Amino acid sequence: MVTKKKSSAAASASEAKRPGIHELWTDRLGAWSIRALQVLLLLTLVSVIVFALTQIKLVVIPVLIALIFAAAASPIVVWMRRRGVGRALSTWIALLGGIALFGGLVTAVVFAVEDQWSELSDSAVEGFEQLKNFALDGPFPIDQTALDDAWNAVIDFVTSATFGLGAIQGVSAAAQVVTGILLGLVILFFFLKDGDRIWEFFLRPMSGERLARGHRIGHTAVRTLGGYVRGTATVAAVDALGIGIGLAILQVPLALPLSVIVFLGAFIPLVGATVAGILAAVVALVTNGWVVALIVLGIVVLVNQLEGNFLQPVVMAQSLSIHPLVILVALTAGTILGGIVGAVLAVPIAAVGWSILKTWNEKGHKPDLDPAPEKAKKK
Repeated sequence: MVTKKKSSAAASASEAKRPGIHELWTDRLGAWSIRALQVLLLLTLVSVIVFALTQIKLVVIPVLIALIFAAAASPIVVWMRRRGVGRALSTWIALLGGIALFGGLVTAVVFAVEDQWSELSDSAVEGFEQLKNFALDGPFPIDQTALDDAWNAVIDFVTSATFGLGAIQGVSAAAQVVTGILLGLVILFFFLKDGDRIWEFFLRPMSGERLARGHRIGHTAVRTLGGYVRGTATVAAVDALGIGIGLAILQVPLALPLSVIVFLGAFIPLVGATVAGILAAVVALVTNGWVVALIVLGIVVLVNQLEGNFLQPVVMAQSLSIHPLVILVALTAGTILGGIVGAVLAVPIAAVGWSILKTWNEKGHKPDLDPAPEKAKKK
């Protein structure tokens, strides 16, 4: 009997020492485990959202592009509204003005390419022959058989069924691009016309501090996106103007189209303008020779250094105050998820996200984006 009592007492003592479920989850290890589980759930949720968005890129990309352009054009629309121009009329003026500017630029590029195409094609043939001779007779000669095999491989690929399938897929992609452009224009019109009302609609369920935070986030996003686009356009225009003047002085063919490519490439930070400048140097190499190509490359390096060290810190200080490493990571992720369009959109999205985090708990006021309703109330 004594032995049984001792064993039961020992068992009860061991059970008393054994921690319960509540203690297991509330000690230090349990707290870290709960935090790790929360992080895993958050990463899973983000991954699912990103995957879902990539499946409907035809809708998501036009919405994002329209949002960025609307933020960039919002000061013009607000300026017209404050001078008595109605919502619809100010929106049409801004939208049609942008389309006319873009259409005029595309028309100028097309005419420039058409006028210089024959000269460029002849120079290109001659330049490729020079490159071929240099490859055969240069300091690191390449066997003629290897060049012939490479050329035959290119011909076989172009004439193969794979290339034809790729061409069909290209036509399908072009149709998607046209659809995305039309959808983006419609969305842009409504963002310009009723962007503040749309945001107010999403904020209706909120009140108090949440409502104030919603207004603060909307104002921060519009200010950051608009400042980014306007600042990048300024920097890109300086790059295109400097490199374009250099190409025109050196009489490199397609100076205007190459300047436009430099302008568009500048919207991809860190690498866009440099890659576009290297393309201009390659065209100069093919058409004008080594000396002119080296001069063009020097102009590209000089313009990029002046822009990166003097202009960009002043123009982009407020709209893109994030570390270059963050920009690089955002570029890589955007390129993987959305290609070139993803690379263009990744950096402004990252800038907006960082700006929202910085102003999350700050005290702010609702911006007066449209004074027309106040005027109507006074009347």
